[in-house]
Amino acid sequence: MLIKKAVPFLHCGFLARLRVRCCLAAKQRGFYSIWSKDCFPRIVCAVGLNMASTADGKGNYGSKRLKSTKDTLKHIKSREQRKNVDHHGPATVYVQVVGAGTRDNGPSLYVFSEYNRYLFNCGEGTQRLMQEHKLKIARLDNIFLTRMSWQNVGGLSGLILTLKETGVPECALSGPPQLEKYVDAIRVFSGPLQDIKLAVRPYTEPHYSDQTMTVHQVPIFAKLKPEKRKFSPSPERGSPSRSPSPRSSRAERWKLDASEEILAKSEPVRSRSPERCPRSTKDPSLVIAFVCRLHPKKGNFLVAKAKELGLPIGTPAIGPIISALKNGKSVDFEGKEIKPEDVCTPTDPGPIFIVVDCPSEEFIEPICSNQHLHRYQSSGTEDRVSLVVHMTPEAILETESYKQWMERFGHSTEHLILNEQAQTPHNVRSIKIQTQLNLIHPEIFPMLQNYQTTEKPAALHIPSVRGECLLKYQLRPKLEWQRDAVPLCDSTEFIKEATELPAFLKEVEECKKSLAVDTTGKVEKFPEVVFLGTGSALPMKIRNVSATLLNISPSQSLLLDCGEGTFGQLCRHYGNDVDAVLSNLSTVFISHMHADHHTGLLQLLLQRERALKSLGKPFSPIFLVAPAQLMTWINQFHDHCQEILSHINIIPARFLVEGAEHPKYKTKSFIHSMLKKCDLEKFQTCLVRHCKNAFACSLTHQSGWQIVFSGDTMPCDALVKMGKGATLLIHEATLEDGMEEEAVEKRHSTTSQAIGIGMNMNAEFIMLNHFSQRYAKIPLFNADFNEKVGISFDHMRMCLSDFGAIPKLIPSLKALFAEEIEEMVERRGKREMKQMKEAFWVQQNTGQVNGQPMESVAISGKSSKGERTCPGEGGNKRELEDQPQETESKRLKAS
Repeated sequence: MLIKKAVPFLHCGFLARLRVRCCLAAKQRGFYSIWSKDCFPRIVCAVGLNMASTADGKGNYGSKRLKSTKDTLKHIKSREQRKNVDHHGPATVYVQVVGAGTRDNGPSLYVFSEYNRYLFNCGEGTQRLMQEHKLKIARLDNIFLTRMSWQNVGGLSGLILTLKETGVPECALSGPPQLEKYVDAIRVFSGPLQDIKLAVRPYTEPHYSDQTMTVHQVPIFAKLKPEKRKFSPSPERGSPSRSPSPRSSRAERWKLDASEEILAKSEPVRSRSPERCPRSTKDPSLVIAFVCRLHPKKGNFLVAKAKELGLPIGTPAIGPIISALKNGKSVDFEGKEIKPEDVCTPTDPGPIFIVVDCPSEEFIEPICSNQHLHRYQSSGTEDRVSLVVHMTPEAILETESYKQWMERFGHSTEHLILNEQAQTPHNVRSIKIQTQLNLIHPEIFPMLQNYQTTEKPAALHIPSVRGECLLKYQLRPKLEWQRDAVPLCDSTEFIKEATELPAFLKEVEECKKSLAVDTTGKVEKFPEVVFLGTGSALPMKIRNVSATLLNISPSQSLLLDCGEGTFGQLCRHYGNDVDAVLSNLSTVFISHMHADHHTGLLQLLLQRERALKSLGKPFSPIFLVAPAQLMTWINQFHDHCQEILSHINIIPARFLVEGAEHPKYKTKSFIHSMLKKCDLEKFQTCLVRHCKNAFACSLTHQSGWQIVFSGDTMPCDALVKMGKGATLLIHEATLEDGMEEEAVEKRHSTTSQAIGIGMNMNAEFIMLNHFSQRYAKIPLFNADFNEKVGISFDHMRMCLSDFGAIPKLIPSLKALFAEEIEEMVERRGKREMKQMKEAFWVQQNTGQVNGQPMESVAISGKSSKGERTCPGEGGNKRELEDQPQETESKRLKAS
């Protein structure tokens, strides 16, 4: 009662001073969070009793984050306890499809037992699918990779960071030996990974065994043609050998060049001997197959039969008898011999399943002749296989050699095929939201599409099952297919659900009437902005991470940031037109080094190569405008995993800052070519207040329009200056109003701060994006929203003539998401009340904040212009210690 009476009289200024002071003190004690975006460093404010709040990767607080960590620790403790117990195999085991092998969701498998969880391959979008369909990432023990292709490892870096954030102490990676180099490479943008032990088990190590199964890695080496050894197989065509690429020699020459720009600034003039260049270890000729055998499970004791035979059921004497019978031993009881088969079901010897990846025709013969795999094709042995999973393109399945190899497993073996023939929906929640938004404005919120391959399905000689998202094959207790978890995508039901919401249809009708009045203006299709990812931190079921496509003209486009899953978003937005869109793409801007802004880049480049080839267009590298440090990661991936450097002409973003030093000739020629290609008068960047080497950009077209993209930043005067009079400002609005202090901690902007930047810039229109994943469907609105402000959604499409229409959509959006808005308002109220109670407790019990009298507490970190900063501004959220750059291994791309 005392608190209820006293809390309303707390002064808001005191509460703000308390929060900042506590947060800064906690930061000095070193409380940090892990994931990339919303948690730069997230601080735990420990006041009095342990009234602390922590942030997860999505920016959520308190009990949810703590519960996730506790669940993880409980699971790990139980697993450790089981290691010292005699196990007889799990009772429930199944193999489940995550990605069915479609072009937007590569093949991946989740294996479940009550003891362990496993993942086979982890391409881009895997984490998003697991999160949407509630496959617990924190329970993963082992990740198996069939080959070092981006299609198989593109989502691994993000998954590792999520495992680290949820408190998983260790995870084992099995597959090609280059995995160890891959883990080293991702530290360039993830920072140290001390909190999680990543054990890499190459195929040369003995088999792996745990409480569920024993796994054998079977290396398969192909004899690639000389030109193919220079690069990994092209993304999932499995096509016959391609002709030598004209860019291969160019890539090799590039590797011998020094980085003019970086070396000139960071080290004395010295020669780069060949010995100092890292030796390439990538090996596209290697694929790993996995043979998995479940541990035997003892038969069940049949109580009813035991009673019939007179065994002492219900007495202490029955224990040793049951134990002996289940171990396969006969017992004598009252002169009678009781055999195990009399009272026990048969022992399950342990089913076997095999995972095979055959990416191209060069691997057919090595797979078909492999002796280790051949032993499981012999009939009448205990090595009979229950399931073979084929991650195999249709062109390979069509060959007679592969068909015959499949047939040799026998009629009892099931075959699961994961490739682009799959037509299953994966991201159902995204489809649902887009279907409902389409009712509000069909042009701004177009319906999503499926990419459908033009290849005909192979005519196989044996029965097989095509992959579907969440399709299960149960290995125990009974061998059977289970489709009950396969997601359904019923657009009619989605529409019905929306139309039954109170006031939704009324608001939509009012919106359409209002828009009909304003159709007198000239409609210009270009430039067109397509929002592909509008969330922050990590991919979630509704909002993917940062990516914005700018279609400058019918034949030219540019991409602003490229988070994980960007290519998948393009597939779902454009369907079978995705190749035409990729062929138009000439430039990519990466704002900074956080994973959620660039880990979709490599898949985009590889798929763009495939698109140009399928359309018969000549290959040309993209212009990559990015922090030069990005090349450290790209170089290492190129050296140890997959050829990629020939796809890039790098333009370090710092050379486009106004007043920057003049670049060398090669970079200057790239800048000139990029401006000419995109019909741009000016491409300018500026440093922003987020992490080290974070940039915003401004694009000025020859026709006069100017589009400014903020990247991630706190309110920034340099951005205002660069974007004066912009036609469109796309600005991050990660957090809601009232969370200004957390915005300072994490180097982001609130909604009102983003709008304020646009107003100071005198921008014609402001689009807010990059929302914390706590605002999965819609952010909270405030009084600053006006006719010059809009909010972005994934797959939203707009052009300059839509400026008047977008603000008129807000009443309909509020009606569609009324329940979510109400919940967010309620959470905000509870959060504010909790803060006030904590502040009151401190005042009542100590009269001090962090050892200082209340009246002496001042707001820390305030600049002369009124902007709040925090210690160490410029530090990287992933790299909490400012580590020196390894300039000797960093190389820039030259023509």
